[in-house]
Amino acid sequence: MTATARRWLALILSLALIDLLLILPNHPRAMTWEALKLVPLELPVLILGMVALGMRSRGLAWIATGFLIFMTLYKLADLAIYIAYGRGFDPLADMHLLRAGAMLLDGSTGLLGTVALIGAALLLIAGLVVLTYRALRVWGRAGASLPRGLRIAAGGVAVVFALLCATEIRTALNGWKGWQPPGSAFTTRLAAENIRDFGRSRAAQAEYRRAASEDAWSGREDIFSKLGGRSVVIVFIESYGRTAFVNPLYSERHAVTMAAGEEDLAAAGLAARSGWLRSPVQGGQSWLAHATLATGTEVSDQRRYRALLASARQTLFTLAARSGYETMAVAPAIVLDWPEGPALGFQQIRAAADLGYEGLPYNWVTMPDQYTLAAFDREPPADKPRLVEIALISSHAPWTPVAELVPWDAVGDGSIFNDQATAGPTPKEVWSNRDSIREYFGLTLDYSLKTVLSWAALPRDDPPLIIVLGDHQPVEFVAQGGGKDVPVHLIGPPEALSLFDDWGWTEGLTPSPDLETWPMRAFRDRFLSATSALPADLQADGS
Repeated sequence: MTATARRWLALILSLALIDLLLILPNHPRAMTWEALKLVPLELPVLILGMVALGMRSRGLAWIATGFLIFMTLYKLADLAIYIAYGRGFDPLADMHLLRAGAMLLDGSTGLLGTVALIGAALLLIAGLVVLTYRALRVWGRAGASLPRGLRIAAGGVAVVFALLCATEIRTALNGWKGWQPPGSAFTTRLAAENIRDFGRSRAAQAEYRRAASEDAWSGREDIFSKLGGRSVVIVFIESYGRTAFVNPLYSERHAVTMAAGEEDLAAAGLAARSGWLRSPVQGGQSWLAHATLATGTEVSDQRRYRALLASARQTLFTLAARSGYETMAVAPAIVLDWPEGPALGFQQIRAAADLGYEGLPYNWVTMPDQYTLAAFDREPPADKPRLVEIALISSHAPWTPVAELVPWDAVGDGSIFNDQATAGPTPKEVWSNRDSIREYFGLTLDYSLKTVLSWAALPRDDPPLIIVLGDHQPVEFVAQGGGKDVPVHLIGPPEALSLFDDWGWTEGLTPSPDLETWPMRAFRDRFLSATSALPADLQADGS
């Protein structure tokens, strides 16, 4: 092979390497042949910039190499976290995973195997650094042999493409609706987005550290002392919002269900109080509402959720566990690993596979709410009171088929629901127009409410204090009013509800429309204040 051919081969291979590093996806769904068609706007910036600088390109080569290697490692981290947890990598919240991964390797391969694998990874990274630097310098040496005028022209084109990169990044970060440049500065845009998000994550983590340090309830081992050992069950109803009370499409049916529920509760010797909470979300992301209620902080997006998990902020469940309660999450929607569960304070987790359901799923909904509640009732008695969160999902989209109540003693393994699970219209039919979507939303929500109220009224020797609330409103075109407000109901023996006399909530299951709406984040501390002896600092300021 001639020297000229070798130079051309080196140029082509170096171009291919830099292109591959720039177009490497950060999400498993993007790992397709289509990714190879991406035109990276940064490629001519780097290549032509090296050509323009010629033999003086060493500094740019090192800077570009550092950027490319760092972003390659970041994309690989994103890929790994998406595969494992279904979300992106957060360098502030996820660094502990490095230690966990090292421990996993140590347990699987031993110390020598772990050292060997880590050493091999470091060698690969070092090799990639060398290859990338040399690939860039090839173009610098090629530029050195060109006339000055051509190098100046190459620099001018590199500047043009740098401006295109800036335009594309501005479009992504600021939602600019102007001219869309050709190609994509994907890697640089990802870097810019992560710089922005890193700052937001730092601010969120600082906020949660402050919330943890200022938490008057942190470290307490005597919460719920006024409950006298009574268990507490928090039941979230999917997409249950104020619209159920104010939208004529749902309110008439809802009023009948609530009136019947009040009669059943009264017959069982139970009472109810109702109020309003303002959820941090609408239309989805129920876990953010769950975390907001449990921590007494506003968890309005995934970044804040990860910052919360990385903080020392105490939840209702961690506080209850320290005070001698058994904590449990019953979550029929969880079908994968849920590493966040223990961090939120759940000692036991009953995910979909743990509930023993042998019936057919209701499309996305893994099991009807009645089965979920019946499965919880089959839990062996505990020798200590429980604090339980149950997240029901029958009123989750696509809202078909609509489940129906069966006798509680006939629930069994859930196979009794098979005929229901295969009845009714398909999701495609329901979602063919907005009127049918709203109709089936209302029907499934009504089923969930009937089920919860029927379950709450079942005879028990020592009834728990039950908190029933919505996680969020449905999407706006379904809700058509009510904002982010969700109803909340306290259900239990009258002596337990007397602890909340000063809340001013409405007696029964229909909260007054004029009642003050609390932020959902306010519930934790107010509930603790009502059911526990106040900490000294709260007594001092009269809270």
